[in-house]
Amino acid sequence: MSGSASRGSASLRMLSMSRSLLIGGLVTAAIVGMALVSLVWTPYSPTAINIAKKLQGPSLTYWLGTDAFGRDVFSMIMVGARNSILVSVVAVAVGAGIGVPLGALAAARGGMIDNFVMRLTDLAFAFPALLTAVIITAVFGPGAFNAMLAIGIFNIPVFARLTRGSSLGLWKREYVLAARCAGRGDIAITLDHVLPNIGHILIVQATIQFALAIVAEAGLSYVGLGTQPPQPSWGKMLNDAQTYIYQAPLLAVFPGLAITFAVLGLNLLGDGLRDLLDPRIRRQR
Repeated sequence: MSGSASRGSASLRMLSMSRSLLIGGLVTAAIVGMALVSLVWTPYSPTAINIAKKLQGPSLTYWLGTDAFGRDVFSMIMVGARNSILVSVVAVAVGAGIGVPLGALAAARGGMIDNFVMRLTDLAFAFPALLTAVIITAVFGPGAFNAMLAIGIFNIPVFARLTRGSSLGLWKREYVLAARCAGRGDIAITLDHVLPNIGHILIVQATIQFALAIVAEAGLSYVGLGTQPPQPSWGKMLNDAQTYIYQAPLLAVFPGLAITFAVLGLNLLGDGLRDLLDPRIRRQR
């Protein structure tokens, strides 16, 4: 009887995992697919102004209506997805590309190097992405590149601390001690034994940071520090919709839904990947 209950519980866990992975993967694939399609096709030019068609509701001609300048909202959503994904991918790549090596170095060497790296991450945490963007904008001016840089800098301590914390225990394992006795250096041990064993943790964290980067990019664009006109951005679309919130409330609904679905899909995908890749959960199944 207990065996049947255990198998039933395991089946429910597998079903839950598959559902999160499936739904998250489909939603994320839809957002990415829309961004890729926008490279070659949009229903209308997202920057074409047609005042005679302004503030129209959804129709067969304009699927999601038009904004205050007569621009097609659906075309702007498509191109906004491309810009959000580009900024987020670069920001996460910057954060992981610098943070993971720093965290691995701190765990491998310990001592003063560990303390120095951790104090650097504490300093970086003191400057959130928005404040970093303000500083960078004051020096270089607003733009998508500066948004990538600001979000990427904020991601560095996240990946550094996660890598260090996940790696510390591995350096006390028998196979690592055996590799050291065999004359392997810190870099070789890190590449061959440490990073492969924490790869699933970093992958899941990358999906979470990707979702957070999309929200951060939208926030920066909302306050005018991210993607600049005439390039569409979900955050800028929300900002523009404020003026017409009573006259055309759907102008705020559509970009808001785009951000919501993108973040929801990535979070579900991260949950599904965690359940799929975490060896402890696999053993429980």
